[in-house]
Amino acid sequence: MRHVIALDVGGTGMKAALVGMDGVLLHEARRATRRERGPDAVVETILGFAQELQAYGQRHFGTATEAAGVVVPGIVDSERGIATYAANLGWRDVPLRDLLSGRLGGIPVALGHDVRTGGLAEGRVGAGRGTGRFLYVSLGTGIAGAIGLDHGIEAGAHGCAGEIGHIVVRPGGPLCGCGGRGCLEALASAAAIGRAWALASGAPTADAAGCARAVEAGDETASRVWQAAVEALADGLLTALTVLDPHTLIIGGGLAEAGDTLFTPLRAAVAERATFQKVPAIVPAALGDAAGCLGAGLLARDLLATAAPSDSRRGVTERGRRPFPPA
Repeated sequence: MRHVIALDVGGTGMKAALVGMDGVLLHEARRATRRERGPDAVVETILGFAQELQAYGQRHFGTATEAAGVVVPGIVDSERGIATYAANLGWRDVPLRDLLSGRLGGIPVALGHDVRTGGLAEGRVGAGRGTGRFLYVSLGTGIAGAIGLDHGIEAGAHGCAGEIGHIVVRPGGPLCGCGGRGCLEALASAAAIGRAWALASGAPTADAAGCARAVEAGDETASRVWQAAVEALADGLLTALTVLDPHTLIIGGGLAEAGDTLFTPLRAAVAERATFQKVPAIVPAALGDAAGCLGAGLLARDLLATAAPSDSRRGVTERGRRPFPPA
């Protein structure tokens, strides 16, 4: 049975699958990233895990793996196949595509950014299916986004498109991890809400999930903290909507698990701010933490569809050719 490897690398764990050419998940597995052993050990863990998946596919399906897709956090140069920077993995300029292709016998490998690839999956087979143009925003420890165009994702000229978390919404505001001040991520991410709720509640271990529960219980202090984050988020989203004009705005990440506690005030806040902008449907992501792995599978399948025969052993893709149809 023809299949590809899909591998989603996170700061603490990896999710992987063998995916059929029709998009069906044939096998799933997980592995700890073990970043405490250092960046080189993380790379070796990824390579070894991919080899195990390749061997499993050969044993159980009787065919060789045809391609692999791997997604990682941080800054990714997908064209060159380099994980340029990932602070939580200790990486800088890791040629992950070539390392994986070499370890897997020269099969083509696609390298992608975790959030953009999760957005690709949401756009093709999740909450954005059939919408064509969408904006996917992941609200977690940080805030990142993916700009959906038809069946693909716009990465930008330097691989940084969609970084909505670094739109400045409160000039001169809190310091952000990027070095700027007043960024959306510093005000409306799960980490930012957790910090604000810990300060307001006097509980050092308080987090965003606890703030959401307190809001649902009617706590006025929690409601003020939550609403301040929602308003900052709405300001950032309106900027993005003004520039991109998507059909659908998909919200994922840990904060989306708050459900109506987030979506009801957020929809209202965005609508209140809109003037000429057409407010899109604002919907929760559908794929959960499987989005990155599913997206990695799509990257691998697309690679087989777009690679010229002479490129197939080098992991090279060619722009402009038609990808696999949506699963």
